[in-house]
Order: sequence, then C-alpha cells, then structure tokens
Amino acid sequence: MGSLSLHSSEYLFPLLVVLWAVSYKDFLSLNKKVVKSIVWFNLSVSLGYIAMSMFQEYSPWEFVLYINLKVYLITYFVFYFFSKVDMISFFSFSKELSYLLSISLSQIISYKKSFEDFTLAYKARMVKKLREREQGFITRVFEFFLTKALKDSKERTLAMKARGFFDNAA
Repeated sequence: MGSLSLHSSEYLFPLLVVLWAVSYKDFLSLNKKVVKSIVWFNLSVSLGYIAMSMFQEYSPWEFVLYINLKVYLITYFVFYFFSKVDMISFFSFSKELSYLLSISLSQIISYKKSFEDFTLAYKARMVKKLREREQGFITRVFEFFLTKALKDSKERTLAMKARGFFDNAA
C-alpha cells in the first residue's frame, strides 16, 4: 500500500502477537472487551467496503484484513495500557488535564448511573417485551441524555471559564 511498514498486515500481526504475549495474564478479559467494543463498527465498515468493492470490481480482502487488524491492535493496546496505568496519576503533571479528567470521569459515572437506573426502571415496569414500548423507552432515554448533555455542557463550560480555560487574551 505504501512505503511505511505498518501499512501491511504482515507487520501488524507480529505486533499483535507481541502485545498478546506481554498481556498474557489479561489476554482473555482484554480480548473479550476489545471484541465487544469493535465488532459492530468493524462489521459495518467491512461489509460496506466489501459491497462497494463488488460494484467497482476489485478484491477488498487485503484492505478489510488490514483495517480490522489495525483497529483491533490499537484498541487492544489502549485497553491494555489503561488497565495498567492509573489515569489520574498519568495526567497529574498538568493541573488543567487533571481537572478535565475529573470532569470527564464524573460525567461518565453520572451518565452510566442514570442509564442503569433507566434500565432497571424499564425492566421493573415491563411484564413482557413490547417492541413499541421499547422504542418509546429508547426515544425517551435518548431525549433525557441529550437534554442532560446540553445542560451539563453549559455548566462545565462556566466552570472551566471560571478556572481560566478559555482565556480570551490569546
């Protein structure tokens, strides 16, 4: 594909084997997380690329293998890295990054808790599954999170302005 060696599947696979060897104790749990997080995205991109290649009459398999291997490798590395590194300590060299990390983590925890509450509330109120109600529930949950995100973004922007993140002098 290009002059860089990382643009070929033959060079990515040995990197993956090394990463698997380094993370041998955590291989199964990391692999499960990686596959769960990328399977739908990779599947849709791969199928789209394969369909496009049929119309343009070229073989998609080398690129499909390459891009899926690359996404898997990068995702596996990120999961492995953050399983070994304390993010708060990692960003402690910068007061601003530490603050942004704490804002992000608090928002993630808040949203996760809200979603879990919605899921439990839905399960508690439903005797049997009804597709119409599921769609309505999903729509209401989406609306809630969109409204919450807009409100939270305004609050966080004000908090960041108060701490000098948006200095207009520059």
